[in-house]
Formats: sequence, C-alpha cells, structure tokens
Amino acid sequence: MMKIEVTINGERYAREVEENRTLLHFLREEVGMTGTKEGCGAGECGACTVILNGRTVNSCMVLAVEADGASVETVEGEAEEGRLSRIQEAFARHDAVQCGFCTGGMIMSVRDLLRRNPKPSVAEIKDGIEGNFCRCTGYQQIIEAVLDASGQPGVQGVLKHV
Repeated sequence: MMKIEVTINGERYAREVEENRTLLHFLREEVGMTGTKEGCGAGECGACTVILNGRTVNSCMVLAVEADGASVETVEGEAEEGRLSRIQEAFARHDAVQCGFCTGGMIMSVRDLLRRNPKPSVAEIKDGIEGNFCRCTGYQQIIEAVLDASGQPGVQGVLKHV
C-alpha cells in the first residue's frame, strides 16, 4: 500500500492504494467518480478518458500511484453548480448521446480539444476524438455538438455557405 494525494475536479483526496490499482479503479471505487467508465481495459476505447495534469489519458492505463500529487479532471467536474456545461448542453441538443457509455470520455476529449483549439474544423474535431469509440450515436451528431459548443455553424450551416 502507498499513500497518494490527488486533486480531482479541484478537491484534494488522500488515500492508501495498492501499487497495482489503476487510476480508473481509484476514481470509481475509492472516490466514487463513476462517470469514468471501463470499456476495454486496454487503452483502446476512450471510455475512461480523464485529464491528468492538463493532458488526456486513458485512466485504465495509468496507475493511481502515478497520479500522486497530480490534478485530475473527470466528467463529474464538467457541470458547475448543477448546470450543464456548454459541451454537455450541445451534446444534449444534438442527440450526441444514446446509451451514454462513451459520453464521459468523449466529453473529456472534447473539453481538451476546445481548450487547445477553440474553433476546430471538422477534420480537427475528428482528430480530437479519434481515441474515443462510440458504437451507438454515430459521429455526425458528436461533430455537430462540438461545432455548436465552439460557437460555429454546424456542418449543414457550413455547407450552406460554401
């Protein structure tokens, strides 16, 4: 066992963890942040995406002890004071969620993308979410939601202006 201290969504947590516990399982089981999902457990699907020290990571591939002293952002930190963020609202407006399993990780990847690039093109959006698989929604609604969240016209609007 090893003691770690992690700041998650602005709140400090100190816990004893086993050296082989993943950040994913630490977040879900030790801290109760269940919006981060385990899909593949191999870093391939993106359902477990969180932001660790300003960079997106697959939390199933990071040990909790590696996050000692770090700052972690999860989907639970996206809403503020009970209000959905602009990204979450855009996802809802564009029906960019169906089963919702991938949504937490997808939103974290979109948050990171929009921080780095506030007005991404469709190609840049595709690059920004390429590590997140969605088996239900289809990516068109997600791309529309990202364009909306970034204050840009949707693909239909872009095509009208071509």
